[in-house]
Amino acid sequence: MRTALTIAGSDSSGGAGIQADLKTFAAHGVYGTSAITAVTAQNTTGVSGVEALAAAFVAAQIDAVAIDIPPDAVKIGMLANADIVRAVADAIRRHGLSPVVLDTVMIAKSHAPLLDAGAVDALRRDLLPLATVVTPNVPEGEALTGLTIESAADLLAVAKRLVEMGAKAALVKGGHLDGPAVDVFWDGTTGVELIADRIETRHTHGTGCTLSSAIAARLALGDGLIEACRAAKTFVTRAIANAPGLGHGYGPLGILL
Repeated sequence: MRTALTIAGSDSSGGAGIQADLKTFAAHGVYGTSAITAVTAQNTTGVSGVEALAAAFVAAQIDAVAIDIPPDAVKIGMLANADIVRAVADAIRRHGLSPVVLDTVMIAKSHAPLLDAGAVDALRRDLLPLATVVTPNVPEGEALTGLTIESAADLLAVAKRLVEMGAKAALVKGGHLDGPAVDVFWDGTTGVELIADRIETRHTHGTGCTLSSAIAARLALGDGLIEACRAAKTFVTRAIANAPGLGHGYGPLGILL
């Protein structure tokens, strides 16, 4: 059986973070393992508390998994602070883990910060060069590169900059832009627009987590990178359409097994 490791925070409402990742792995027939970086108190209306774990203990979780159930792919999500960023990067290098899907989680859907400002430089320096693909949304792409995103052409410019900064490939998500839901992929030679109809709904909690973990699952199953990104986009669009309508805010997706 193929396996995948999620290194991310816990979402008490179950819509994002490791909960969404593990459900997504299972939906693809991939066995999921986890290393928790932080525990959040949150629901669909917002984040009321965050407790980051000690960086050494995050690394210990990765070590425990890697030596016993080596992952066929790794998804990285919420990292909380620079110490955890560096510990995760060290563990990735120590165990030679690959492929790595880096979801640059910085801000929750409710606008709560999920990454210390001082950790952004560490993420650029230590993790981007280890990423098989990095999957920022518009605000994250702007924060990482200093570029402004207002169009699909801007998405491509940010994807190209992220590859120049060390990532092997980038999938920059355009969900914050008007019009169809356009994501732009770039791997240094090939640019592809992934387009889906926009579904008008407030039930979008965990879309980024689900997309990145679906990419990791597809890579674990042996898909090529563009193929994995395309399949993950379709998976997330279907999950949004099948949202169960839970909660009073940004509700969770319908991740179907």
